[in-house]
Amino acid sequence: MSPHIVKILVLNEARLRLRRLSTLVALMAVIAISWAMIPDPHTGTTLMTIKDARILYTSSTLAFGSASLASFLFGLAGFYLVRGRIAEDLRSGTGGVIAATQMGNAMFLFSRWLGGVLYMLTLIAGLMGTMLVCHALRGDGPIELTVYLQTYCLLLLPLIFFSVSCAILFDSVAVLMGKAGDVIFFFVWMAQLALMSKMDESTIPVFDPKMLLDFTGLATGMLSLKEVLHTTHISVGMADFNATLPTIILPTSLWTMHVVWMRCASAAVALLPLLPAIFFFHRYSPDRVKSSSARKRRSPLDVLNAWLRPLAGSVQPLFRLSVILPGISGRVLADIALTFVTAPSAIVVFGIILLASVFSHVQNLSGVLIGAVAFWGVLISEISTRDFQANTEELTGAVPGGIAQRYLRQFLITFVLGLLLMGVIALRWSFSDPVRAAALLSGVASLSALATLFGRCSGTARTFLALFLFGLYVALNETKLAVIDVVGFNGVANLGSVQMQLMIAGTALIAGYIYNRQRAH
Repeated sequence: MSPHIVKILVLNEARLRLRRLSTLVALMAVIAISWAMIPDPHTGTTLMTIKDARILYTSSTLAFGSASLASFLFGLAGFYLVRGRIAEDLRSGTGGVIAATQMGNAMFLFSRWLGGVLYMLTLIAGLMGTMLVCHALRGDGPIELTVYLQTYCLLLLPLIFFSVSCAILFDSVAVLMGKAGDVIFFFVWMAQLALMSKMDESTIPVFDPKMLLDFTGLATGMLSLKEVLHTTHISVGMADFNATLPTIILPTSLWTMHVVWMRCASAAVALLPLLPAIFFFHRYSPDRVKSSSARKRRSPLDVLNAWLRPLAGSVQPLFRLSVILPGISGRVLADIALTFVTAPSAIVVFGIILLASVFSHVQNLSGVLIGAVAFWGVLISEISTRDFQANTEELTGAVPGGIAQRYLRQFLITFVLGLLLMGVIALRWSFSDPVRAAALLSGVASLSALATLFGRCSGTARTFLALFLFGLYVALNETKLAVIDVVGFNGVANLGSVQMQLMIAGTALIAGYIYNRQRAH
């Protein structure tokens, strides 16, 4: 394995990723999220508390708190942001060239892994830079760069290694290259968090082999805090505090050598998914993976859609009606019909959710809405990118209205699909809880605008899909914050959160429209 060749491959990999617009979108999202998760103490909330007492915003506090919260985001989003490069090789035709070289699978995949790690470290650097600015504005005490570097390395490096390793593994196995792999990793991520939450119940940080699987660092970090602070009443995240209690200063040194070696061992374990990737790598072989199906493999969902293909005939009247309807309304209807034709399973899910929305008791509509939102978010994630994936952007841009109107049409498609799926719930809530119904409609509009904006700017569905799944997970676990209750299934949304979602929808829609008009010119 020539170091010079590895260096060239890694730098090329990093350059290709960093030059994409999706990197800028992801970096801006990381900056916005990291800034929002550090509340201003003057608002009555803080990042970390011990028995309702506020911990001062020193370097150790901001470093530990931001790295812990970032592990939630990067543990999921990192996988979706890194994977997909092998599929791009297939689409661009370079896969055959790579397969014909004398380069071994191990060198090729290891170089891809190093490039992915370097890409993720760039995003982490953006997060840390944001925290340093936040420290300068809201922090207490001097900025200690070594404390930030040590904390970020110990908490986030094993997580980055694991996410990138899984991305390489899933791209190397043909059956895991599509949406099936995306969904499987989401459940892997949730299972890991569940395992770590069980470990966090321990009060004594003794060695446990399961801690080697604590790639997020959450359990290890909390156990270290318990040992240093000699208490179990620790809260990390936005929490209220009692201003009458004296503030607490978190020690600068939180990590014992035992913890350091534990995190190093966890980073080594995170590399293990690379081993099966080397043996199962399809190496762009036409009999194992085809260019036309680089992003859509024969997953269980594909099999189900094949079985349900006869149902696609039921939407043929929509195509005929789209010819009759004038202007953009006819084109929106045709795209909606196309969505059902390409995914007949959506017809079945739509029918089930509509029946549940009509006949369920009004108190049970929240559960129905959670399932509807989850399905709808996955369904719409590729609507704004399918022209790009099918290489028909120029063709669809030549229809009346051009590229700029195509952006508005894609927004309307996602929004109308949301209304078809969740409109009955909004209608029933409008009689019993009008604010909740308004939250549902504004949330659908906001998510539709964001899905269209992220898809058009990044050219990949995974930018929106990663953020959507992460936001859904947070909303399911944090049920008391109105700003997180985007579509109202927690029942805590208010007029302020409704207005915020409408502002997000309007801003995203205008920004995306301007961007697409400039591209058209």
